[in-house]
Amino acid sequence: MTRRLLFVLSILAALSVTGCKVVFDEDKDASVVPEGPEGDDARNAARLEATFDAELLPLIRDRALPIAELRMLVAQDIDDAGEKHANRGSGQGAAWNFPVTGTGTVTEAKLDTRARSLSLDTDGDKAADVTVQLGPVIRGSALRDAAPFYQFDDFRDQIEFAKLSRALNDRIPDLVSVPEGDLIGMQVAFVGVTPLKSAGDAVVVTPISVTFAP
Repeated sequence: MTRRLLFVLSILAALSVTGCKVVFDEDKDASVVPEGPEGDDARNAARLEATFDAELLPLIRDRALPIAELRMLVAQDIDDAGEKHANRGSGQGAAWNFPVTGTGTVTEAKLDTRARSLSLDTDGDKAADVTVQLGPVIRGSALRDAAPFYQFDDFRDQIEFAKLSRALNDRIPDLVSVPEGDLIGMQVAFVGVTPLKSAGDAVVVTPISVTFAP
């Protein structure tokens, strides 16, 4: 026998005496999600599978305020409006995340970038007052923070929480179909979420629905 074989046999004999069991990699259960960072994506995928269509989209549609009403309520008292109609993100000074709906005329279309967006005039004064993100790059965490069922304490850490926001944003381009050609002057109806800290903040909407009409 070679020295290597004798060494392996001696280890196996010692383990059989002590009652220990050798566990090989193939014995591992592939369905078990690791508790560390390597399990973040799997946990978030399971969260989205359970909540995106069944809870998040209906929540936004059902709670969406018309844009004119949102402006009026925020101008009167943003915290009161937030308590009644929005959900606040985690952390000091976090924004209120308001579900919102509206229609407007396209005044500018930025489509030559991965962070595509539309500028809309929603009050008829010929000036843009709402920005709608189209993606595929969607900035911010409005979708995550609009939902009371995504609680920071339920996540491994801030990194896993941030990954959920990115996973949510990655779903938006599949919900939005942008027609070809010149969009300036087209009418757009939208439903989505906008984060606001004050009445003077720009209204930037992360949409779950965008509909175009001539």
